[in-house]
Amino acid sequence: MIPKYKRILLKLSGESLVGESNFGLDPNVLTHFATEIKKIVDIGVEVALVIGGGNIYRGMNEAETGIERAQGDYMGMLATVINGMAVQSALERIGVFTRLQSAIKMEQVAEPYIRRRAIRHLEKGRVVIFGAGTGNPYFTTDTAGSLRAIEIKADVILKGTRVDGIYTADPEKDPTATKYNEISYQECISKNLKVMDMTAFTLCMENNLPIIVFDMNRPNNLVQVVCGAKVGTLVKEKA
Repeated sequence: MIPKYKRILLKLSGESLVGESNFGLDPNVLTHFATEIKKIVDIGVEVALVIGGGNIYRGMNEAETGIERAQGDYMGMLATVINGMAVQSALERIGVFTRLQSAIKMEQVAEPYIRRRAIRHLEKGRVVIFGAGTGNPYFTTDTAGSLRAIEIKADVILKGTRVDGIYTADPEKDPTATKYNEISYQECISKNLKVMDMTAFTLCMENNLPIIVFDMNRPNNLVQVVCGAKVGTLVKEKA
């Protein structure tokens, strides 16, 4: 199989790692994700990863928790590092070399985020996991994914979700919802389709970085996406 995209950034939500349990990490999901990522590494794709932290800590309502927004966001960033370490272990267990880089310094567990070093790791065939978001509060992990993808000059950002693309409405709630195969950035904004938060989405749009939303849980979906198969929904400049 010949990949269409040479360098990709894969964005996974923290919630996707929960699997059948209500909280934390499901070893079966970790193994599944690692196996899927290995398939694309084996065909020569350079892979960077950004993982959310929602399975461990969600920036709750300040009024309810008494934790102010900035503090909560830092807690969320630390949660993404825990997830990054878990995915790193899952990948290394099946023989994929990985490097974990953190936007917040923690030398004992991760390298600091250095753009040129990250690119060098990718060129050497290592999977690079970017932890701790952007290192700044008020920015989501979606924004971190878009930012890192642009910095490393990725060809595309792949957003692995539970649904197999972008729909006219939430398919889990509305049975009449239909799927888009391709859609433009402008259409997503005008139809208020929540692909990512606005900051992340605008970054992609301004830098003309295509986004593919697809179902990460279905086996072989990831390898099909990187080989250019019609899987999920492609968001680009002009659909």
